[in-house]
Amino acid sequence: MARRATLVLAAALLCLAPAVGQAALSSYLGTFEGMTVGEIGQPNSLSSDGWLVYGNVFTSAHVYMYGYGPFPAPNDGAAFCAVAAGEGGDPQGTNQLSIYSDYNNQGAHTAGNLVEANVYHEQTVSAADVGNTWTFQFDAKLGNLAGGSTALAFIKTIDPSAGYAMTNFFPVNTTAIPATWNTYSISIAVDAGLVGQLMQFGFSNTATLNEPSGVFYDNVVWHQTAGADVPGGPGANGLALQTAAPNPFQRSTRIGFALPQRGAVDLGVFDITGRRVATLLRGVAEPGQHSATWDGRSSDGSLAPSGVYRCVIQTAAGRQARSLVLSR
Repeated sequence: MARRATLVLAAALLCLAPAVGQAALSSYLGTFEGMTVGEIGQPNSLSSDGWLVYGNVFTSAHVYMYGYGPFPAPNDGAAFCAVAAGEGGDPQGTNQLSIYSDYNNQGAHTAGNLVEANVYHEQTVSAADVGNTWTFQFDAKLGNLAGGSTALAFIKTIDPSAGYAMTNFFPVNTTAIPATWNTYSISIAVDAGLVGQLMQFGFSNTATLNEPSGVFYDNVVWHQTAGADVPGGPGANGLALQTAAPNPFQRSTRIGFALPQRGAVDLGVFDITGRRVATLLRGVAEPGQHSATWDGRSSDGSLAPSGVYRCVIQTAAGRQARSLVLSR
C-alpha cells in the first residue's frame, strides 16, 4: 500500500517569474494518460495541460546568477520534463510525468553551475478563496537521480505588487524518496493577504555537470480540501457524488456519481488517516450518470477492516466526498 505524508511548511525563498494567472483558484487533476511519450506526435501535451517551466542558475556556492522563462512546458528528453511510460503500477496507469534538470543549458552545466528546473501550474488568488485550504497531492517515486542532484515538490505564493517576491514556500523533499510509488501532499490556508497573489504548485530539480536528476510523478491533484461531506444533489458545477447503498455494508456497496463533462476522474476510498485504501476508477469518463462498486478490499486484495472510510471523487470540475461504514 502507498504511504501518505502530509506537510504544511513555510519559508521565503527565490521566486519564479510569473506567467499570466487565472482568475481564481481551480481544481486540477493530471494523470497524463492519453499523452504521447516524448515528442512523438504531441510535443505540446504538457503545455496544453497548463504546465509551465522556469529555470534558475546559481554558482556552486549557491549565489544566484540569472533566471529564464516562463516557457510552455516541453515534452522531450533534454529539458525540464517529459511524459514517460511504463514506470507505474495499476494506480498510476500507463503514463507518468518525468521531471529533471534543464540539460539544454549546457553552458551552465559544463561550467559547474547549479541549474534549477521548475515545472509548475500557476493561478491567481481571489477574494472568494479566502478561508479555504488547498491541497497539492501527488504520487512520486525516485527515478535516475544521482550525484549532488536534488528534487522537491512545492506550493509557492508570489506577490506581483512587491516585485514578485515570494511570500510562501511549502516544499516536500523528493531527493531521497523510495524507488517505489508513495503518495504525498502539501496544504496551504488562504488568508486575505494572499488575494491578488500568484499561487504555484509543481516540481523542481537542481543538478550540475550533467548529473542525472530524474523523479517520476503521477496522479497530480490540486483541490480545495473538504472537511465534511457534501449534499447529495449536484453542486454548482454539476458534479455529484451520491450516497452509497447499502451504507453501512458488509460485503460491497455501490457508489453513484454524475459528471458534467468528459474528463479525467479519480474515484478512491480512503481511511480516516487519509491513506488511500482502494481506487475504484482512475481514467477518462464521459458526462452523465455512472456507478462504481467497492468490495471492501484494499488495492492489494486483502479485506479492509471494519470502520469508517471516505469515498472521494476528484475531477477538473471539483472534489466531493462521502462517508462509508464497513461493518463485517
